[in-house]
Amino acid sequence: MKLKYLLEGRVLLMCGVVCLMISFQGLSQEHPNLILTKAGVEKIRAELGNVPLFDASLKDVKAEVDAEIALGIDTPIPKDFSGGYTHERHKRNFLILQKAGVLFQILEDDRYAKYIRDMLFQYEAMYEGLPIHPQERSYARGKLFWQCLNDSNWLVYVSQAYDCIYDWLPEKERNQLEKNLFRPFADYISIENPQFYNRVHNHSTWGNAAVGMIGLVMNDDELIHRALYGIEDDGLDANAKDNDGGFIKNEDGKAGFLANIDEPFSPDGYYTEGPYYQRYAMYPFLIFAEGLHNVRPELKIFAHKDSVLLKSVNTLLNLSDADGEFFPLNDGQKGMSYYSRELVTAVDIAYHYGGHDPQLLSIAEKQGQVLLDDAGLSVAVGIRDGKAEPFVKKSNNLTDGPDGEQGGVGILRYGQEELTLVFKYAGQGLSHGHYDKLSFSLYEKGNEIMQDYGLARFVNIEQKGGGNYLKENTSWAKQTIAHNTVTQNETSHFKGEYEIGSKHHSDLYFFDASHSDIQAVSAKETNAYPGTELHRTMAVINDENFEKPFVLDIMKITSDTENQYDLPYYFMGQVMSTNFEYESPALEILGKENGYQHLYLEGKGKPSSENIKLSWLGNGNFYTLTSVTNPSDEVLFTRLGANDPEFNLRRDAAIMLRRKNTNNTV
Repeated sequence: MKLKYLLEGRVLLMCGVVCLMISFQGLSQEHPNLILTKAGVEKIRAELGNVPLFDASLKDVKAEVDAEIALGIDTPIPKDFSGGYTHERHKRNFLILQKAGVLFQILEDDRYAKYIRDMLFQYEAMYEGLPIHPQERSYARGKLFWQCLNDSNWLVYVSQAYDCIYDWLPEKERNQLEKNLFRPFADYISIENPQFYNRVHNHSTWGNAAVGMIGLVMNDDELIHRALYGIEDDGLDANAKDNDGGFIKNEDGKAGFLANIDEPFSPDGYYTEGPYYQRYAMYPFLIFAEGLHNVRPELKIFAHKDSVLLKSVNTLLNLSDADGEFFPLNDGQKGMSYYSRELVTAVDIAYHYGGHDPQLLSIAEKQGQVLLDDAGLSVAVGIRDGKAEPFVKKSNNLTDGPDGEQGGVGILRYGQEELTLVFKYAGQGLSHGHYDKLSFSLYEKGNEIMQDYGLARFVNIEQKGGGNYLKENTSWAKQTIAHNTVTQNETSHFKGEYEIGSKHHSDLYFFDASHSDIQAVSAKETNAYPGTELHRTMAVINDENFEKPFVLDIMKITSDTENQYDLPYYFMGQVMSTNFEYESPALEILGKENGYQHLYLEGKGKPSSENIKLSWLGNGNFYTLTSVTNPSDEVLFTRLGANDPEFNLRRDAAIMLRRKNTNNTV
């Protein structure tokens, strides 16, 4: 009997050991598993030499990384703003580390793994004793960089490099890196800086992705949960603000990666901060989503919120002109386009995981490069096999807000982008939003006819405010008078106060693009000025009696009181002629505040008939603005540049229609 029980005990013990082994094996992971997979790497190696665009991209990346390896490793003590040497060196390091990682996996050349290991250990040696960055401008200072945002950039890219050499490194070295570098790094940008991490904003998206990606590589459930859902008890003041004047804490208290998908994106895939920051945030959104798809497929991240991440790529591409440059709505840098590295990533991932839309292949062809991963190979093979179709941009109405009920952006296009009207009636756009309800911009092909100023910043130019936002971004670029819309009594919409503006949005009256020769959009704004309703209707019309299509603009104002209304048109070009008399007085400044202090009055006139005409030459084409006027109206020519001793503003021109002592008018 004893022998029988003993044997049963051994069987139970052996079963326990076997079950325990199975349990731990279930927790083990293969590497790489973020943007590359073992199966994907094998497929890539098998296709080398057979896929021209992938081969060319590999050749370019290899040459770039080999040149950096030849220069040696430099991890300087941080001290500079963006544009300065230490900032740009650490930025260059994380970009090269990521590329070296994929080269190691694809080419199986240990030089790249050694380069990554050696640089990571230099960072490991310096990180523990590294103080907070000496530049004090940011509301959330980093360590390697002046703000936690850039530290998060570093970790998003470096996580991918670490994933690529994970199995190559001895366990002891992995433990050392994770204990002394990666875990403290992740904790610093999150637990120690909740004001940066625990919010709904493009900054936090980078932070969430950084913590989540290193968590995926390390198989750290706590970090992954923190990335997806934020920090539960952050202790943040509900009234705290960031450097741009926006509230840090969300009203509903939600935070984390999923909240950053749910709230800023509308069902149409429009990102409330605008195209510029949608472009910037697409990288962490899609790279982390790809990692989650590979490691945590049960989350079905690409299906989240009706597949809005994948949908948003097409939306963003539609928010560009004929040259691929994004419309500079809100804080937007002109010239940023779908040729940026973020959009190479976005297009490749959207194609690979979003049903192989052949129109995306034509964008990838223009980009001339692909990611060196599973998605990039998929795109390159599709192009090789002749599957590309032209990406057709159409007129569309993009809603704003998490439920699509906070206004939007209407885009009217005629023909093959011969004329494109961008009409903004959206929500505030978080802290990067402008006070520009019912504003518009106009394009002919890739040329601006009527411009949106965009942001006041020289990105990565250290001599200009450390490459950061300039004070003129607040005093000029965000103000209503900087846009092609109505300003009442020389005061910006919502008094230029974020606390008010963030509570309101304009409302769509109608959008109709069903007839190619007459397309129109109309919206109302009732909160920008209490007691005043603004109702603007704009149409793009093609008529056989005109050589080219034209724009009809009707602004109706209804108010309880008499006011002064200013409606500027920021035209791009050189004045040719007018049908009214005007004087050019000694240069004087138009006003004292709300953006007016930055405008010179260059000319002043009165209508001589029932309408005024202004003709100008821009980009080799002639344009004419015709406006119905009243006899008492004033016509002003303005030039930007007053009170700008550091020459931070462009010297842009406008014609402004001024109507005084009026309540209801059109």
